[in-house]
Amino acid sequence: MNQRARSALLITALATAIAAAPALPAAAAPAHHRPAAITASADTLHPEGATWDARHGRFLVGSLRHGTVSAVRPDGTVTTLVDDPAVLVSTIGIHVDAARNRVLVANGDPGVSLRTAPGGSGRIAGIGAYDLTTGRRLFYTDLAATAGDGGPHLANDLAVGPDGTAYVTDSFAPVVYRVTPDGTAGLLVRDSRLAAPQGGFGLNGIVRQGSTLVIGKYDDGTLWRLPIDRPQQLARIPVTGPAGSLTGLDGLLLRPDGTLHGITNHLGGSAATTRVELRSTDGWRTARATVHPLADPAPTVLTPGPAGSTYVLDGRIDLLFAGTPVDTFTLYRI
Repeated sequence: MNQRARSALLITALATAIAAAPALPAAAAPAHHRPAAITASADTLHPEGATWDARHGRFLVGSLRHGTVSAVRPDGTVTTLVDDPAVLVSTIGIHVDAARNRVLVANGDPGVSLRTAPGGSGRIAGIGAYDLTTGRRLFYTDLAATAGDGGPHLANDLAVGPDGTAYVTDSFAPVVYRVTPDGTAGLLVRDSRLAAPQGGFGLNGIVRQGSTLVIGKYDDGTLWRLPIDRPQQLARIPVTGPAGSLTGLDGLLLRPDGTLHGITNHLGGSAATTRVELRSTDGWRTARATVHPLADPAPTVLTPGPAGSTYVLDGRIDLLFAGTPVDTFTLYRI
């Protein structure tokens, strides 16, 4: 057999082998890109807030105990991105502003941080902006000073508009702050209907849909509609569904299909631990809730994940508030 014949025979054999090999699914992705669960370990981190940083392929989580922001890879690796002890005490809500390559962080002091000052618990509300690549501080704004009432304050969660304006809830005061992209803050609304109970948590999760903010209140499970351009039209959203289904409402997440997902927990009382889906057909003037029980002891927030997925964060802050901190936390896909 000459060289040309041998070459032709080899090519034919290779083609036959390739054709016989099992095909890989066209849309298949490595399992670690969307893990069913991520169990991470870091020294008593106890995150309450989480978000997805699509540009860098990682979750970002805060820390009630250390006041930091950490990156969590899908394989569970944890590294510190932001450590700013000059201003941050407990990092709560966090939001990636990808267009400006920054992460925005709500800062408060619920009394469980290693940085809690004597007599300082419940007196801090602030927002910090940090470079998403380096963790360098871009600005920090004292929101409690903006409120100017000398009362208790705790910045909890935030939403960010396309122009970079942030809207921040205060769990200890009946106010929502508006913060411009350069860090200039003002009060969007102050209303006694949003007041927190004595010694308890009031305003919590917040999302933005178009020109409307939807805000949850932890203590009584009420949902509120706040038009950004007409804040005087603040109104409670009537919700149909299981009675008491929103009591203990914590983090909120607006999905691309327009549904609003939330977590309820019993960290501040006896509310059930659930995942709630809220739907509205009239621009959030009314809503309907469906409820899915959760077995987790202390979930606080839902966050987007890779490839359009959604994850629940359980930072075991129940154990932190009980005085028995641990080193592990979980993110799991729903």
